[in-house]
Amino acid sequence: MRAATDLPAPLDNPFRSSVWPRIAGVALLVYVVWACAQMDISWARVEIGLENAAHFFSRLFPPNFTRWEILVKGLLESLQIAVLASALGIVLALPIGLCASRNLMPAWASWPARFLIVTARSFHPVIVAIVFVKAVGFGALAGVLALTVASIGFIGKLFTEAIEEISLKQVEAVRATGAPFASVLGFGVLPQVFSRFIGFATYQLDSNLRNSTMVGIVGAGGIGGTLFAAFQRFDYDFVCAILLSIIAIIMAGELMATAVRRIFIGNATFADLWRRGRAAPKLQPLQDD
Repeated sequence: MRAATDLPAPLDNPFRSSVWPRIAGVALLVYVVWACAQMDISWARVEIGLENAAHFFSRLFPPNFTRWEILVKGLLESLQIAVLASALGIVLALPIGLCASRNLMPAWASWPARFLIVTARSFHPVIVAIVFVKAVGFGALAGVLALTVASIGFIGKLFTEAIEEISLKQVEAVRATGAPFASVLGFGVLPQVFSRFIGFATYQLDSNLRNSTMVGIVGAGGIGGTLFAAFQRFDYDFVCAILLSIIAIIMAGELMATAVRRIFIGNATFADLWRRGRAAPKLQPLQDD
């Protein structure tokens, strides 16, 4: 047993401070002040903005739902755009994400797939929607194509990262049986990434629901066009009705995503979805030998 004198002496200050974080903080503060001065951001403009915001919000309420036919038509079109774009984007992103994984594919296949994913992620959906509006004209088709590109970029990147983080021991075990490549994917790769893929897919549908309201502003269909027209007419009570309806449909999408995750990941039944949660299993008492 070592004597107490053999132990290393304690440090005088284990949390030794450094001057560099302070320098970085001062530099960040100086940059923020300089950037605000360059962009003409001042407290006077903030006060004016608060006054205008108070006047604007006073005109929003009460919401006007009398033109519910136009509202429902726009919401249904946004929902259709989101579902179609999510389904098409996920189907296309799966093989692209698989080809981009460097632990399963050679470099000649992974690098072009990664370039395609980066290209799809480089532009905001509104910019892509403007391009497709110019290409195919106004309407829902441009919105579906724009959100499909966004889905490929998002799902492809996350699916690639999920595949690259798997354990190769299970993959090698399936390969050792002489199974073909499709069986390796089905029994060695898919079980390890399935739960994460369900989360990616449900989040992408939720994201497309939100983005479908934006692409409509540039003429790509959906409720966004109705919202933009209401703003131009200063019809703020109808704007409030549209905004509340968008919040409601996003909340419904969140509930649906939660239900899908409980079914595919938590092995819940449809009856379990109406309960607050599945009962935890009871622990058996310990028995004395």
